[in-house]
Amino acid sequence: MSRRPVQIALALGTIYLIWGSTYLGIRFAIETLPPYLMSGTRFILAGTLLYGWSRWRGAAAPTARHWRSAAVIGGLMLLGGNGSVAWAEQRVPSGIAALVIATVPLWIVLLAWLWQKGARPGLRVVAGLGLGFAGIFLLVNQGPGAGEAALDTTGILVLLLAALSWAIGSLYSRTAPQPGQPLLAVAMQMLAGGIFLVLAGSAGGEWQLLQPAAISGKSLLAWAYLLVFGSMLGFSCYIWLLRVAPPEQAASYAYVNPVVAVFLGWFLADEVLTWQTLLASAVIITAVILLTRRKQAAKAAPQGDETRPETAAVLQTESIQQT
Repeated sequence: MSRRPVQIALALGTIYLIWGSTYLGIRFAIETLPPYLMSGTRFILAGTLLYGWSRWRGAAAPTARHWRSAAVIGGLMLLGGNGSVAWAEQRVPSGIAALVIATVPLWIVLLAWLWQKGARPGLRVVAGLGLGFAGIFLLVNQGPGAGEAALDTTGILVLLLAALSWAIGSLYSRTAPQPGQPLLAVAMQMLAGGIFLVLAGSAGGEWQLLQPAAISGKSLLAWAYLLVFGSMLGFSCYIWLLRVAPPEQAASYAYVNPVVAVFLGWFLADEVLTWQTLLASAVIITAVILLTRRKQAAKAAPQGDETRPETAAVLQTESIQQT
């Protein structure tokens, strides 16, 4: 009896738990660490380690064009994406942040159609888009009775911009020249994005805000967790899954991780959970399922379909948002 199904299940479970917990990890890390420096330092270190590992395993040296692509993708997805999430989590609960970022497939489909002139969305995609934006409306319009559950408008807007930045980076990555080895490509994006994050933190005066004596063990452990588990172990499992499992199975993290993030935020950080938030969660996750899963009766989707974010090549880059 093959052990492969068991290994796939273990890898999926690892990704669900680790990437679902990264939002809470960010919240704990930024309690005493500035958001951009926290993110930048871990991505620089993770990128350095993954780059060295890839080259040691025989990956060819990247070209200047590869580095330019990595700089653009890293800037959009790590500075504009992860950095914005870390900043926004100073004002918005981690579970809510995960739900807003779960809308990335909505923006990818919409931008691919409007900007890249992709295939006209079918009924299923239109339904997914409608549900997704309805879920966002429910999430951000907590009524006056929501009390402490009312959400910070600036934080939500920054998260929506982060999702949009990730979507633009994902679309750019589809045609950008990149190394053939996925782990090397992502390592380069981490290095470039990490440098941009540190520069942004420096420009924002975060070095002056950093007080080593005030850094808590909790924040340091969260930073180390994000580095080792979120950026390295989680992504290694994901790359393996893309080789041995159908792309849509690997893509299932997109609608499982927000559920994990919301639960962990409520269970471990006492984040407020209202019925309206639960309803918005269900609506958004349903929309993501509609947008990322293939039709049951359909055969393999064409690789060039601009509206399919679950193809393996796109998933390798898009998954960096979870690290």
